[in-house]
Amino acid sequence: MSKKQIVTAAINGEEQSLLCQPRQTLLEVLRDVLGMTGTKEGCSNGNCGACTVLLNGRPVDSCLVLAVECEGSNIETIEGVADGNHLAPLQEAFLENAALQCGICTPGFIMSAKALLDENPNPSEHDIRFSLAGNLCRCTGYDKIVRAVQDAGARQRAAAD
Repeated sequence: MSKKQIVTAAINGEEQSLLCQPRQTLLEVLRDVLGMTGTKEGCSNGNCGACTVLLNGRPVDSCLVLAVECEGSNIETIEGVADGNHLAPLQEAFLENAALQCGICTPGFIMSAKALLDENPNPSEHDIRFSLAGNLCRCTGYDKIVRAVQDAGARQRAAAD
């Protein structure tokens, strides 16, 4: 039996110390230890992107990252996207463009889109489709999701002006 380890990381801007087993994934720790169930478990093998979180600003499949690898990291989850009770422009764009249906894949798409828009606030359709290629949706289709990301980018650019 392996010993549990203490891992300290900033999760959605709040530094937290976690007691986790070396074999636990970041997804398991987020959902089962911290109760942050916004990050969804899809395939558990890195193929669907439902569990996408940002690790030091880069999108990762949290089902493929061991929690002990996150020592000293900055982790952003879907719970940290909204501003209190107010949806972020990206979330509003998904809602208003009907870019969601069952909701399993949506948090992963939003986190991947957030990473893209943080780096490139004016992405082309090709950029969006390329950045979201690791996220699968079985319900809505990708055109609405692409339009939502384009809309969110436009909202962010307008807010910055």
